[in-house]
Amino acid sequence: MKEQGVTFAIIIVKKSAMQTTSDAAKTREAFRGILDFRDLPVVLASQDSRGVFEYQGRRDLVDFLAKIDPARIPWKEYTVSD
Repeated sequence: MKEQGVTFAIIIVKKSAMQTTSDAAKTREAFRGILDFRDLPVVLASQDSRGVFEYQGRRDLVDFLAKIDPARIPWKEYTVSD
């Protein structure tokens, strides 16, 4: 996604992948290697049982995403195998 001159990736993960700061950092690094996100800031996203998003990552990006409707995000689907 590109917003206000910043291009960044948003990756939907299970809530457990961003439970702690350490878990989130490990998850972000794992995706940087799998997908070509090496040079992009990565924001992790998870949804609760009501579909409400929670974001973890760079504070300015998280603050921006928290204020918009997730339907505005140009989602793309990637398949990743373990």
